[in-house]
Amino acid sequence: MFLEEYDVIVVGAGHAGSEAAAAAANLGSKTLLVTMSLQNIAQMSCNPAMGGIAKGQIVREIDALGGYSGIVSDRTAIQFKMLNKSKGPAMWSPRVQSDRMRFAEEWRMMLEATPNLDFYQEMVKGLIIEDGKIKGIRTSLGVEIKAKSVVLTNGTFLNGLIHIGEKQFGGGRAGESAATGITEDLIKAGFEAGRMKTGTPPRVDGRSLDYSKMNEEKGDAKPAKFSYSDVTSPLMHQRSCYMTYTSLNVHDILREGFDRSPMFNGRIKSLGPRYCPSIEDKINRFADKERHQLFVEPEGWNTCEVYVNGFSTSLPEDIQFKALRSVAGFENVKFFRPGYAIEYDFFPPTQLKHTLETKLVEGLYFAGQINGTTGYEEAASQGLIAGINAHLKVHEKDPLILKRDEAYIGVLIDDLITKGTEEPYRMFTSRAEYRTLLRQDNADFRLTPMSYEIGLASEDRLRRMEKKLNESEKMVQFFKETSVSVAETNPILEAKESAPISQGDKMFKIFSRPQIELEDMLKFEKVEKYIEENDLDEEIVEQAVIQVKYSGYIEKERNNADKLNRLEEVKIPDNFDYNKIKSMSIEAKQKLSKIRPVTISQASRISGVSPSDISVLLIYMGR
Repeated sequence: MFLEEYDVIVVGAGHAGSEAAAAAANLGSKTLLVTMSLQNIAQMSCNPAMGGIAKGQIVREIDALGGYSGIVSDRTAIQFKMLNKSKGPAMWSPRVQSDRMRFAEEWRMMLEATPNLDFYQEMVKGLIIEDGKIKGIRTSLGVEIKAKSVVLTNGTFLNGLIHIGEKQFGGGRAGESAATGITEDLIKAGFEAGRMKTGTPPRVDGRSLDYSKMNEEKGDAKPAKFSYSDVTSPLMHQRSCYMTYTSLNVHDILREGFDRSPMFNGRIKSLGPRYCPSIEDKINRFADKERHQLFVEPEGWNTCEVYVNGFSTSLPEDIQFKALRSVAGFENVKFFRPGYAIEYDFFPPTQLKHTLETKLVEGLYFAGQINGTTGYEEAASQGLIAGINAHLKVHEKDPLILKRDEAYIGVLIDDLITKGTEEPYRMFTSRAEYRTLLRQDNADFRLTPMSYEIGLASEDRLRRMEKKLNESEKMVQFFKETSVSVAETNPILEAKESAPISQGDKMFKIFSRPQIELEDMLKFEKVEKYIEENDLDEEIVEQAVIQVKYSGYIEKERNNADKLNRLEEVKIPDNFDYNKIKSMSIEAKQKLSKIRPVTISQASRISGVSPSDISVLLIYMGR
């Protein structure tokens, strides 16, 4: 096994590593996935769910590119919800509650069925770097494995340290040891490292809970799914989640342990995720709030283990237990394990190129929490891009770089590389300036053709996408070309308190009115007949509806994106000396010299680089 050189070695088999290995292997690279535990491939270390606000869009993008996360999520879901349906389609975000054990099992089965992919279980202790190029890895047993490229996806394992109250011990996850050696090798190679923290709630015995005291949270009546392919189906049956609340009494009990909390007594100095704070953080920062929501989430179809979402904590276990027993429905709660915080090494992502290859070592790629992100979806998307680009580099092909108007994945990577991050980075719809273009419903239109071009998305996926695109465009054209009379239209408009028409008009114009929905348009016989005769499924109809209702917004955003993309075409030479520009600010020179943006557009997004600095740069470059 170790006598031959691999094209791509992926270190770590979490969400990033699994996607990276699958992508590289499916593209044809001889790939090795190395992990400390083959039993824990794609483990859901925190909550048993995929998707959510902006994260659901990322999972659909991964699927459109030919990754596995959407398929695995569909096959192992126990509940589906489309979040934000009351808002415009740019905000719609799919989310599934997952069966944790089945999720990891399905990932392993899919990876084992992937050609060109080998597995090896051992800790990677070091990297073989020669003349600024990656040459392979070194394991804890001293085994050296050669590679043309290496993708590091170490998650929270690099020098991981677990905290529960005053207790602390080495570990990358509950019950698993930390990984050592890689950080030290990277620092020797000139990399800058930092520390971050994240936390997780207690897991409890669902049989000890009184659900009658909680609010039931059901899934969608007509659940959709993540994958655009036909290898998965929407859920037929679903499991409910539940919601309960903390109280002032619970907050008082939690405060009893603040002096023993590693976050409040200064033992943890690293920054945690701003948008997923611990329960002690919440009651400290929002002292005026009398209660906080707790989501009670089952871990699977058949297990009684329950995840207490919203109660992330590193307080002593006795305080955790006492406080939870004061929550409605938790009076007799039994713990499976307490919550804990974990500190780990990360490497500021400004040290990367947009391909996720490091600037210092050729052929070395970073993906996931090693780059300062938080969340399965963010990690998986980076793993996919790193795996694709590692393969493309080895085979001397052009890299795949997604722009900010092409994918949330493009926004994520561009933010990391041009802005860096001092706290765990989480994706939100607000981070994307082109979110009307980057909807969850059209990720296949945006990304499947370019994935097919590089050889990852199958021809079947491309044909399905083309059929959906053609049929939805035809339906939009039908609305534009079909006229309706005053007699059939005005009763529908009056029922919706919309101004009546005085003469016949095109359906497109009627449907464009904000008050008019699809159910109103279905009252026109011509619409219902068109859908039936063309045998259009819900996805195609929904796509056509969005194109009609939001055509003005979409066109405006597309024009804005095209204008800014012209700056993406203005390349900055690799060896450009910013110090020669006297009229540029010192901060801009320092930031530009450190980050080395490839285009003017990327340079404009670096914090500390002002519009006047960009103007000076353009003049200096003769533009």
